[in-house]
Amino acid sequence: MKYLLVIIAGVLLSLHSYAQVQGSVIDAQTGEVLSGVNIQLLHHSKGCVTDAQGKYNIAGHNGDSVLVSYVGYQPQKMALTAGIISLQPSTASLNEFVVTSSRDKQLRTDAPIAISRISTQEMHDTKATTLDQLLNKVSGVYMVPLQNEQHTMAIRQPIGYKSLFLYLEDGIPIRTTGDFNHNALIEINMAALRTIEVVRGPASSLYGSEAVGGAVNFITAAPSLNPTGRVQAGVTDRGYKRADFNVSNTFNKVGLTMGGYYANQQHGYMDHSDYHKFAFTLRGDYQISEHTKWINAATLVDYYTDQIGGLDSAHFFGKNYTNFQTFSYRKVNALRYRSTVEHDWNDLNHTTFTAFFRSSSIKQNPFYYITDSKTDPLKAAGQINNDSFKSYGLILQHKKEFGWQDAAIIAGVSMDYSPAAYIANYIDVDKNAAGYYTHYTPTDSVLTNYDVKLLNTAAYVQGNMTLVTGLKLVAALRYDRMDYKFENHLSASAYTGAASQKNNFNAFTPKLGLTYDFGHSRGLYANYSVGFAPPNITELFTGVKVPVLKPANYNNYEVGGWFGFANDKGYVDMSVYEMKGRNEIISVRQSDGSYLNQNAGQTTHRGVEWNVRYAPVTAIQLRVSGQYADHFFNDYTEKGVSYSGNQMNGAPHVITNTEVTFKPAFIKGFRIGAEWQHISKYYMDPQNTKMYKGYDLLNLRTGYAWKSFECWINCRNVADVIYATTAEKTAYSTSYYPGQKRTFDFGIAYTFK
Repeated sequence: MKYLLVIIAGVLLSLHSYAQVQGSVIDAQTGEVLSGVNIQLLHHSKGCVTDAQGKYNIAGHNGDSVLVSYVGYQPQKMALTAGIISLQPSTASLNEFVVTSSRDKQLRTDAPIAISRISTQEMHDTKATTLDQLLNKVSGVYMVPLQNEQHTMAIRQPIGYKSLFLYLEDGIPIRTTGDFNHNALIEINMAALRTIEVVRGPASSLYGSEAVGGAVNFITAAPSLNPTGRVQAGVTDRGYKRADFNVSNTFNKVGLTMGGYYANQQHGYMDHSDYHKFAFTLRGDYQISEHTKWINAATLVDYYTDQIGGLDSAHFFGKNYTNFQTFSYRKVNALRYRSTVEHDWNDLNHTTFTAFFRSSSIKQNPFYYITDSKTDPLKAAGQINNDSFKSYGLILQHKKEFGWQDAAIIAGVSMDYSPAAYIANYIDVDKNAAGYYTHYTPTDSVLTNYDVKLLNTAAYVQGNMTLVTGLKLVAALRYDRMDYKFENHLSASAYTGAASQKNNFNAFTPKLGLTYDFGHSRGLYANYSVGFAPPNITELFTGVKVPVLKPANYNNYEVGGWFGFANDKGYVDMSVYEMKGRNEIISVRQSDGSYLNQNAGQTTHRGVEWNVRYAPVTAIQLRVSGQYADHFFNDYTEKGVSYSGNQMNGAPHVITNTEVTFKPAFIKGFRIGAEWQHISKYYMDPQNTKMYKGYDLLNLRTGYAWKSFECWINCRNVADVIYATTAEKTAYSTSYYPGQKRTFDFGIAYTFK
């Protein structure tokens, strides 16, 4: 009997010690589930990894000590318990997962490219009202604000308006190839974002044409595990108002999230500068099985703004913000929908299939097309135009991992069919003696009326493997073919008089990269990549009798490295590059204010980029991002004048953004930060005859969170300096685009959990 009791007790103890404890792991900030989290029993060999739904199931019992760890998050030692474990993202971690570098989740230190990530925490603390307030934190990036969310971009390129940057949402271009618009980020819903990833340098080997200077991927938030919601409202002392909302939850296998915002600007410091925007995103994730997920997401944007142009020297330096435009406008309507199925065949094979639809229309009465009459000082001419397209696309991708040398191959094919249309009508414009454009009269005269059927087909492959311990190779190749079927509905004598025709452009774009990990958070990388940019349909056909533009090609050579500080207190990330451009398409501003597109022969772009993050103590976080770059013409002649050897216009050598944030432990929930942005001097014209001195800005941000409430006050341009976000010179005039005057942002938010 005694032995029987001992056996029964042993069995009971054994059953107790190996009881299954179940729960889920989530991101503490977003509430999203985290798959692949490692949960390890301390002083024991047992452990587990969370599945695709963030669930864990471990043999142990309540009270056991465990270590919960995941790349990019703060490890947590705790007593094992059933339920939900929340992990906090690391604030200054060198290594984290990125997806834009390879179209799949990858460690940052395994990617032989210059890539940066704007985290959820950074977005939360910044309380940005426009995307440039976030993207300008990234080294080597200058997103040029042009009022009311309008913008242009400079990444490893001078300030310009060309199709050299690719904007993605969850890895899918937000606009079709061949119909680029430098204001494309108007179509982004800021309230639906989780993170932003920026690749600097050509990414054409994975994403195709236009990914030359860089690619910016806006990653939307996935549904949270439990019910969450947030409402917030903000105002400024410059007439800006905005309201945001987010709601999210998971119901068994179905997760839903929706979010959006409405912004309105009235009676700003510049005349004729009102705008409003409504953006809304709805996303649903259905976990069909442990191996299959179905994601559907749709974004709707409705936007309208008064258009304002640059100021002449007298008005700009005289702080006179009178706007001579009284009726110019831009109206954008955009709808995007994607449906993605992700399937894991086994641990080594993963397939994704995406079908997507896009619809975009940009209607405008643009100020930059208004030209004064040469015979009547009280008359001018302009146009009202509409650039629109619809897209139907497919992307099929498969990832195959091998059981040796960490080898893997990602291969995919894509198709994007986008019928596009452009129509422009001539208008008569009245001008008064003071220089104001006061009124316009529509006419029956049609300047441009054409359709283009755009077809982009592509195939790509990327492979990586470990050659020897610490040394990894990445190689990629993509083939793109772009077919333009142009149908002109006007005669050859029209403003756009090009004959109906078919054009096609194609390119192979390779990439070869190496990374070497020395250990102890130190490493180097090198890569060679090629960028490709065919002319856009508006560049090729609008206002043209005979299309003459050639595709632009770029060869990029780059080395870089990273160094992590002890105790995970931060890191240094640097890159050095040289990019050679051939047949680069540039805008040449004419004396009447209009632009003419032409190929620039050969150009060189080279520079050094750095990003430093350091937290000397937990309460203080320091970030220093910047670049020193040189952009010049190797071979460029305009109207018989050679500019070879000249600096390219709109190309500051130095761009830096430095920020320090203080979050004292003795006032939980309080933060205060200061940010300094510096843009150095640059030439305003390719002749290098006039220089803009650049500018320095100081921004302050402070906020306080208590329980579910949060409030904040931001001050942009604290010193109220007079500056231009971009400055240009033609043979007859100079133009300064005025930057934001000192502005106070006030906001309050409430979070439901």
